[in-house]
Amino acid sequence: MAKIISAGHICLDITPVFAPGQGYERIADLLVPGKLLEVGPASVYAGGSVGNTGLALKKMGNDAVLLGKVGDDLLGATLQRVLSSSGAGGLIVDKNSSTAYSVVLAVPGIDRIFLHNPGANDTFAPEDIPEAALDGAALFHFGYPTLMKRMYGGGGAALADMLNGVRSRGVPTSLDLTAVDPNTEAGRADWPGILERALPHVDFFVPSFEELCFMLDRPLYDRLFALGGDMTRHLSLAEHAVPLARKCLAMGCGAVLLKCGLSGMVLCAGGRRRLGGIRLLDADLWAERTIPQPCYRAERVCSAAGAGDASIAAFLTAVTRGEAPELCVKLAAAEGAAAVSAYDTLGGLLSLDELKRRIQAGWQTMEE
Repeated sequence: MAKIISAGHICLDITPVFAPGQGYERIADLLVPGKLLEVGPASVYAGGSVGNTGLALKKMGNDAVLLGKVGDDLLGATLQRVLSSSGAGGLIVDKNSSTAYSVVLAVPGIDRIFLHNPGANDTFAPEDIPEAALDGAALFHFGYPTLMKRMYGGGGAALADMLNGVRSRGVPTSLDLTAVDPNTEAGRADWPGILERALPHVDFFVPSFEELCFMLDRPLYDRLFALGGDMTRHLSLAEHAVPLARKCLAMGCGAVLLKCGLSGMVLCAGGRRRLGGIRLLDADLWAERTIPQPCYRAERVCSAAGAGDASIAAFLTAVTRGEAPELCVKLAAAEGAAAVSAYDTLGGLLSLDELKRRIQAGWQTMEE
């Protein structure tokens, strides 16, 4: 059982449940001023990177240590209870902040919409990670600095310092992002500069295409966005995703798993010299590999909330267990397909052994 630290952004996610088949083509058909829309019971669960990836790591059999920050309020107490019921805990309570929350609108037929307040995440700092927590850790995963003011502020100095400090202890690092509101301070931050500073200290970079494209290739982002709907339906892994991933390798990270929604995902790994310092990997198997992977077909689609985080958890679990890179990517894609079958972020998850059995039994991809 690998000890994996999941640190960073945490919030309480509140997801109203829409009836199956209650689809809409445009959000304007749903959010009409003065309209009362009846929905089902709300699903309330721990969200953010720590809530999603951290608890998924735990459910997959890892010794997952969760490190996040909440306020001294009702939402914070609710989050603490949710984590305790899952056998996790250890959140920092900031009496001067509120607890972060998101209202997740997972409407059938429309990509998710998030109403988010970052709360105590804005005060999270490198010193909030106890050095003792790093003892015996196989991997350190940090998620969503894009929603944490102390992490992206100052040109990302705190983020880079934290990651550098973890790696100096001999612990491999992983980093995930999330989308930012262009009209906020985070949206106006110098993300190319922040990533240039941070990625040399990141062994596994696991962002989504949309958020990374927004940061590193705005002309391409704007072109794909203008096509309407989910931009991942319009992208090509070879033409769009691979060059973006290789740009990140050039910035200094070890390997990139770029999640591309309905178009699948792609793994791009760096050279032997860079990968040789990552104790989890056989550099000869991973070096300079580019592995595209289509999505697997989901049995049903309830909500995509947390599916990308579930993919990350499966990928990191497979990496710590020494699986070959091709299988690591397959398991990541398979867990993403399993995750969307439930409204909450954990209900649809399968063990890696079950995912392997389904893949070996001929689980169809979206290309088949």
